[in-house]
Amino acid sequence: MGDMNTRDDLVVPESTVLEACGETPLPEMGVIEQVWETDPIPTDNVAARAGDAAASLALADVPNGGEVAVGVGSRGIENLPTIVAAVVDRLDELGYEPFVFPAMGSHGGATAEGQREMLNELGVNEGEIGCEIRSSMEVVQVGETPDRGVPVVADANAAAADAILPINRVKPHTDFDGDVESGLSKMMVIGMGKQRGAKIAHEWALNWSFRNMIPEITDQLLDSLPIVGGVALVEDQYDETMIIEGIRPDGFLDREAELLKTAYNNMPTLPFDELDIVVFDEQGKDISGQGMDTNVIGRRPFAINEPGPDLPEIKRIYTRGLTEATHGNAMGMGSADFVHADVAAELASATTFINAITASTTRGVRLPPVVETDRAGVVAALSTIGVVDRDEVRMLRAADTMHLGRLYASSALVDEARERDDLRVVAEPEPIAFEDGAFTAPSPHDG
Repeated sequence: MGDMNTRDDLVVPESTVLEACGETPLPEMGVIEQVWETDPIPTDNVAARAGDAAASLALADVPNGGEVAVGVGSRGIENLPTIVAAVVDRLDELGYEPFVFPAMGSHGGATAEGQREMLNELGVNEGEIGCEIRSSMEVVQVGETPDRGVPVVADANAAAADAILPINRVKPHTDFDGDVESGLSKMMVIGMGKQRGAKIAHEWALNWSFRNMIPEITDQLLDSLPIVGGVALVEDQYDETMIIEGIRPDGFLDREAELLKTAYNNMPTLPFDELDIVVFDEQGKDISGQGMDTNVIGRRPFAINEPGPDLPEIKRIYTRGLTEATHGNAMGMGSADFVHADVAAELASATTFINAITASTTRGVRLPPVVETDRAGVVAALSTIGVVDRDEVRMLRAADTMHLGRLYASSALVDEARERDDLRVVAEPEPIAFEDGAFTAPSPHDG
């Protein structure tokens, strides 16, 4: 009860915000859509492509009936249960004994059951994928880097298997830039290293750099463990699967670097470089490692030896809630300027703290000012961007940093959208509608 009272005390009532900000005219808002040309893999072909990708890996030295540890992470990846199940099915058909292990560092509160539950939230459970899930935080040391002597650790269940096969999406990372960022290599170095390995990597990255560390430790893991390759995924702007590819160990880093370039060219971004206010309905670990993708918002709460993105420039960010799949992990909420009371209410302090300590990104979990309602959040943001005419306010509302196809946009941005081929106007601007201080339609979720 005491904790709840403390959180209630953090929430600034709407009446207080309105009184402090005075008369604050709100812009009218319409709905726009981004026009993207994409070529996703047809849904009914995804399983076959995933199975073929697994079969293309270096499985020849795996004994018949040998155990294959399939690594799966904590990100919200399109078609993930289908892809994992297809990989498991193909391995089974080839005469192996597959099992899945969570490769997600400290996520899930750094507990075995928490990580199992995160997989379940993503649709990856034993009933869906058809094999055992072995979830443990136990690791074994399998080597160390030659120059710095950094310990290299790996999930004990995976290290004991006859083969290891990670499945992951290749995409730009939120904390650093390099030839290899988020993908198979990072999953092995940090995800497969569990809480201990993730902590080691992030501590050393303060003096070293992830761009150098991940390739070097990846080479150590490839030399020390029976990694037969990985299944790499790339998604388009609509978060639909566009590439499913098996990468063998001898081409791991080089091919992943090529896929990263493709991912950069097909990642969803905000369609404007200069914005006064952006409202995100949700943030979460299933959306991005930092809750909100730093490549989308142009902010890094704490970059380890890395500068932040130059664009976009956003004066104020207001976040309305956490995703269900993040289980209260509010990593990255420090990138917002205001948050709704729901963020504070849903915040799992211990889980978020463990993630922040493991990743050495404590600034990312600083709790911004907490407002009672959406109206209070918008008014507080508008009143702190300087003198801007209501009709000139550049404001967007999005579902989250992953789903950016449909956006709730102010009149100034709707007018700009009319002149661009990459945007279309879906709904004309109208006054922002609230019910008991909460947003009502139009919404980026509609349609």
